[in-house]
Amino acid sequence: MNTPSRLSSSQQQALIQTLTDIVGHKNLLTDASHTQHYRTGFRSGGGSALAVIFPTSLVMQWRVLQACVDADVVIIMQAANTGLTEGSTPKGDDYDRDVVIINTTRLDGLQLLDQGKQVISFPGTTLHHLEQTLRPLNRAPHSVIGSSCIGASIVGGVANNSGGALVKRGPAYTEYSLFAQLNEAGELVLVNHLGIALGDDPETILARVERGDYRPEDITTDTRKASAHDYEQILRDVDADSPARYNADKHRLHEVSGCAGKLAVFAVRLDTYPIPEREKVFYIGTNNPDVFYQLRRRVLSDLSHLPEVAEYMHREAFNIAERYGKDVFLAIARLGTDSIPKMFALKAQITAWLDKVPLLPNSLPDKVMQYVSQLFPQHLPSRMLAFRDRFEHHLIFKASDEGIEESSQFLTQFFADHDDSDFFVCTEEEAKKAMLHRFAAAGAAIRYHTMHSNDVEDILALDIALKRNEKHWVEQLPDTIESQLVTKLYYGHFFCHVFHQDYIVKKGADVHAIKAKMLSQLNERGAKYPAEHNVGHLYAAEPDLAHFYHQLDPTNSFNPGIGKTSKKKYNADCQCLDHQLRHRASQDTSPATHEH
Repeated sequence: MNTPSRLSSSQQQALIQTLTDIVGHKNLLTDASHTQHYRTGFRSGGGSALAVIFPTSLVMQWRVLQACVDADVVIIMQAANTGLTEGSTPKGDDYDRDVVIINTTRLDGLQLLDQGKQVISFPGTTLHHLEQTLRPLNRAPHSVIGSSCIGASIVGGVANNSGGALVKRGPAYTEYSLFAQLNEAGELVLVNHLGIALGDDPETILARVERGDYRPEDITTDTRKASAHDYEQILRDVDADSPARYNADKHRLHEVSGCAGKLAVFAVRLDTYPIPEREKVFYIGTNNPDVFYQLRRRVLSDLSHLPEVAEYMHREAFNIAERYGKDVFLAIARLGTDSIPKMFALKAQITAWLDKVPLLPNSLPDKVMQYVSQLFPQHLPSRMLAFRDRFEHHLIFKASDEGIEESSQFLTQFFADHDDSDFFVCTEEEAKKAMLHRFAAAGAAIRYHTMHSNDVEDILALDIALKRNEKHWVEQLPDTIESQLVTKLYYGHFFCHVFHQDYIVKKGADVHAIKAKMLSQLNERGAKYPAEHNVGHLYAAEPDLAHFYHQLDPTNSFNPGIGKTSKKKYNADCQCLDHQLRHRASQDTSPATHEH
């Protein structure tokens, strides 16, 4: 095998010229100031890259891949770059080869199968696009929570084990896909497991699927799954001594599903879901965590119809989101979801430019948006604010169709016996604002850090899955950790027992040591992390997951280093891969911050 190395200046120019010939000047960036947005993680992380390429057809993406393979460069596949664990950008500059980013956002296409009961999605298609396409058919995608507002892609969700807020649907998953991978010999091969007969030649296959050039009889449906169809059954097993879903669950790792950029994906085939005819949101509060524990067990065990959503927020998360997520709330409420992806991208570009101007404070656009948002009147409903004052723990419970009456009767009877808890039935406006407020919580800690950087060392953010039988779901931190925190924000998908936990760390505290102690405590509780996002460069991949990555990409050319594995070609810096995987999984003590 050839020894990998950085390209010489002439070799770099030759590769850039080849890529330009394939995609055109408008679809290739090389200037560092122009590529910064694509080289920088949504929350943290980043590194250098020789070029960022934007293919505009599937055949073009195949040719770009082949050129990159011929040049022996690291390939990072990227869609909307909305990931929170640094998994879709370079990490540092210690790769043994030059890095090229292939951004798929211009490969936006959807095809409906069986009157929209299934879809074929191309790499750049967003959840929002899918929602808009399916709505006239009274169908819905796997996930409809706020990620669709900021441009998250469908393929990215599948590749990164995304979960979302919808109780009955589980992680994004499919066994039908069309992808390219490098085999052990370093040869690029196209694998058509889409269940559609499209021929044998790669470019013919890609051109035909993009045109929709196939007949109903070319489509096969076999025993493979296009969704996590068994998730409701898994969730109802409330006595199980393991989490319902988490990133490294080997039962959810299959080719593109969970691949985390170790494959180049061209298309996935996914199930869709009927839209409920009616929905009703119940807003629930309590001061007793055991009430929510009992509520979760009773609902999952006894109700015939599970709720669509059961989103949790702690009072402190409510308060921080009220102040530091207000501009996001107002932007979505007033402008709608269509404009949000462009707004985020524009803000990132302006921030990158202004941060280079001497004497101007960093993150100026964020600070301006924060100050301006406070000029607007109170945006949250009065009944939600009253519950904030009364209760420490909050739950947004959305039932649908036949489940509305069943849930209403159950909640009325259940809370009749709990004086320390209460609920109310939301109006349509209250329901919308409750969900928007929950979404705004996801970025509120980062904004808090931006506004209080002199007092905050960093944000430590964990994304965890508790065991299904975990009774003591409220975290109890020792004083040695609690004393080093400004505050902590807890929110998440309560019935799935998946929690996002953002810790705002005091200035001067050792984030590295705090994280090590927290993860040790989580390990003792039998929790898994991350729960629903790619391990990226912030978490150590468990042995099963790291082995899965190695099987998909034996040359270690696609997104090397994720899961804190090797960045070297063929994992050359470790003589024994199995030893490396065991070692990596036993240690996760880096100061991984800003992660979900």
